[in-house]
Order: sequence, then C-alpha cells, then structure tokens
Amino acid sequence: MKITGAVLEVSGAQPPFAQSRPFTVGELELDAPGPGELLVRIEAAGVCHSDLSVVDGNRMRPVPMLLGHEAAGIVQQAGDGVDDVAVGDRVVMTFLPRCGECDGCRTDGRLPCTPGSAANNAGTLLGGGVRLHRLRTGHDVDAGETQDVHHHLGVSAFATHAVVSRASVVPVDPDVPAEIAALLGCAVLTGGGAVINAGRPAPGERVVVVGLGGVGMAALLVAVALGHEVIGVDMVPGKLAHALACGAAEALTPADAMDRGIRAPVVIEAAGAVRAFETAVALTAPGGTTVTVGLPAPDARASVSPLVLTAEARTIVGSYLGSAVPSRDIPRYVELWRAGRLPLERLVSSRIGLDDLDAAMDRLAAGGELRQLIQFDQQSTFERNHA
Repeated sequence: MKITGAVLEVSGAQPPFAQSRPFTVGELELDAPGPGELLVRIEAAGVCHSDLSVVDGNRMRPVPMLLGHEAAGIVQQAGDGVDDVAVGDRVVMTFLPRCGECDGCRTDGRLPCTPGSAANNAGTLLGGGVRLHRLRTGHDVDAGETQDVHHHLGVSAFATHAVVSRASVVPVDPDVPAEIAALLGCAVLTGGGAVINAGRPAPGERVVVVGLGGVGMAALLVAVALGHEVIGVDMVPGKLAHALACGAAEALTPADAMDRGIRAPVVIEAAGAVRAFETAVALTAPGGTTVTVGLPAPDARASVSPLVLTAEARTIVGSYLGSAVPSRDIPRYVELWRAGRLPLERLVSSRIGLDDLDAAMDRLAAGGELRQLIQFDQQSTFERNHA
C-alpha cells in the first residue's frame, strides 16, 4: 500500500536542520504484514532524543531510514499467527521487540532482547528484512527501480502507517487517548522504568531526577505518582518551573543542588551527557543507587571515584528502556493515569506535522522541548499538495 512518511536521507547532517533538511517527506510503498506482524495506522508519534541522535550522527544507523519509535495507532490488518490482537485495537508501539526466548528476555527486563537488538541495529524488523520501499530517483536510474528504506527500532512511526512485529506492540483499551498511548511507548517506559524497575526506591524515599526532558520528566511524574519526594535538576529555567508544576518538591540547577548538598537514595540521570551523569553520581547518597538511562555519544567518558563507590557502598545501574517488560509495565502506567495520579498530558510541549520534523529536531537539540507530538488526524502539506 502507498503511505506518506518522513525519510532520513543522511545521518550526521549539519545543524540547523531546518536549513540542511535531512528529512524528505514523500510517498513510500509499504508491504502487507507477514507472519507475526501487524499493519498499524499511526495516530500520534513523539519526537525523542533517540531520533535526534540518528539525525546528528551520535547514533549511526543505516540510511535511508524512516525514523520514529514512540507511537500509538490502530491495527488495520493482522498477519498469519497473530490471534491476540484484533483489527481496530489501539496499540502502543515500543522500540525494542522481545522474542521472549533469548537469554536477555529471561532477565525480566534487565537486559535487552538479543534478536530484537540485532534487528534494531540492522534497521530491519524482528522477522527479518524491511517492509518499506520507494522509487529511486536520478538520471542514471531505470524507470520503476525501487530502493529499500530501513526501519527505525522496529517501528518507523514518522509515517501514516507502519508494519511492525507483534512483539513491538502492547494493546490498550479505547479509553486511553492516542497521545497518551504514544508517550507510554518510550518516555514513560524508559523514565518510569528507571524508577520502578532499576532504582526501586523504598516507600517515601527521596528521588532526584537529573535532566528534565521527556524521559526525565516522565521519571519525575511516575515518582511523584508513587508518593516519593522528588527533586528535579536541570539547566533550563522553564523545565525547572514545569517540574514544580508536575509535583516536584524542589527544582534546582546542578550548581544549586551541589551547593546545597542535596543527596538522595535514588538518582535518575536522563540527560545523556557526561556532566549530567557525573552530577547524578555526586548527588547519590551513601548506599544509594545512580540509574543512568541517557544515551551520550559513543566516545563520551566520565570520571567516577572507585573509592567513593566502595567506601559508600554505592551502586551505578544502566537501564535500557527502563529495564521494562512492556506488556507488564504499560498496564501499570495506564492504571495510574486512569486514577488521575499520572498526568502524562504534561509531557506534551507542542504538536506538529510531518513537514515540521527538521525544525522540530532543532528545537529538541536546543533543550526547550519535552515531547513534540506528530498528529496524523490532519493531512500533511505533502498530502494536500498531492491530493
């Protein structure tokens, strides 16, 4: 079937991206779902730093690639062997499919799925290969010649439709709006999971969150929902103010937090920067746990005192996708949202269209956004111009 999508043409484009324009919005051909796969009409998709890291080259992926990994949509067709998801169901799309059989999947979320990770790195689906194609262009290209387009983290949500593995989705009830459902797939799984799965603070314990982007603010919201005293730490004044509005007991710059001697049993680092990681370690109390979920550049290096780790019985934990088992964790966040304790609407900082992606990446890089949501209930400029 023909779909509209935003394809990243080059990884490592020069900012500002609104000028270099690494995305091309256009028509693609999407294969029908194969065995164990689903065709999903995308309703909403979030713009995340993991997308930006491919655009700016911090995470090299094969291109051309259709980005987008945090989304929700409606099932349009189920492939052979899928009998537990029906056409018309709303599903949350998650960026790490779990085969359920490998050694990683046997760790209750602590380690990622080995086949899922391999497929993500290759830009394919869990079942192998790609389902996205487009016509080649150029003077030396034969008429009708096609080109494969790689998938991003098994989802490729910056498009009107996607074919995904059944292992990449979690169904939710119709009362969960598409925008809320989309946020559950990455920001909440990662940030919330850093709290409940990796940090595991005792009831009422203080939690500090360093880095208040979409993932960090989600961690803050989940920690507040569970009754913890939460302190938000960031460099951006607007994010500090928003943290207070989201229920943080305090919101401080890193310098202020250090000067005041703030310490906590559980500290979440969600900025993906060396200084943020070092700050998180410094703010961790003796006997406490530093959980890092940020994804810095591959060559980034931080300085940590082994003596402090030993003398103060500290723990540093890495947490990918919030050490989550999506089918277990997403229903828990849904219940917190239904109960009015988890106001995920506060994560949405703006709503955009596919045509705005280049500029959206600039805004994300500048640090002023939480979650920019792409809405697909209106035609994009490309669709209007080609109607």
